[in-house]
Amino acid sequence: QVQLVESGGGLVQAGGSLRLSCAASGRIFSSYAMGWFRQAPGKEREFVAAISWSGGSTYYAESVKGRFTISRDNTKNTMYLQMSSLKREDTAVYYCAARSYVPVTSANEYPLWGQGTQVTVSS
Repeated sequence: QVQLVESGGGLVQAGGSLRLSCAASGRIFSSYAMGWFRQAPGKEREFVAAISWSGGSTYYAESVKGRFTISRDNTKNTMYLQMSSLKREDTAVYYCAARSYVPVTSANEYPLWGQGTQVTVSS
């Protein structure tokens, strides 16, 4: 079983940047596809980005494409989400998730989740 812990959230002004990290422990991190999701107050959890086990394939929600970059370092058992040009609508709790096989965009397909980290973008 893989345990996931997010970090790097905080308060940032619109237009600013943040980098989130998701540290994994437990079984072989490199065998898992990973994803980032977010949930704003009163809204459903939504897909942000996903990455294959090797890092060779990445996927993004249209709302973050060109602004966010997902990456992973399997030697450090860590996944990252570099967020730039942040907007107020990016405010949410951000979660990392893991699953076997290929990355997908549906939250229901990820059995492993971190506890989340808050990102707040002010105007």
